[in-house]
Amino acid sequence: MLRSFALLVVVSLGLAACATPEPRFGPDGRPLPQIYRISSGDTAKVQFRMLDAVNTLRSARGAPDLALSSELNAAAATHSRDMSVQNRPWHFGSDGSSPLDRVRRVGYTGQLVGENISETYESELETLSAWMSQSETREVILDRRGRDMGFAWFQESNGKIWWTMIVGQSGGGGSLIN
Repeated sequence: MLRSFALLVVVSLGLAACATPEPRFGPDGRPLPQIYRISSGDTAKVQFRMLDAVNTLRSARGAPDLALSSELNAAAATHSRDMSVQNRPWHFGSDGSSPLDRVRRVGYTGQLVGENISETYESELETLSAWMSQSETREVILDRRGRDMGFAWFQESNGKIWWTMIVGQSGGGGSLIN
């Protein structure tokens, strides 16, 4: 009995060791980054994680919380996919559309405050950190006029993620694009 138990423990430990992948290293000897994969079922979780992080930053600056907007989410998703098709991070669509055009197309009745974009392999929170390190993109995130947020992405099969955040003001004015 004790012998069977010992054998079971040894086999279990051996299998557990096989389940842990070996880290991969680049030519410089440093570990290669892990690809951040987002499954289609994680959309709401990722959007709310970003919304919570943004609202925490806004609260620390005395700015009102943002609410997720389905219209702005749709505009952000369209632009993220389009940036991938164009293979470049920029604010204009392949059809020449501007961020203002895109938010109007989806029926958003408020005013555009700004748009942040990114092309990266990083997570949404790492992308937010990068946006906060740049004054132009930080202004969009912390703008006190903002009341609504759209946030979406498109992930290519190689793991590259095209992120888009759109901030809007319900019924107000203004326009920052980053």
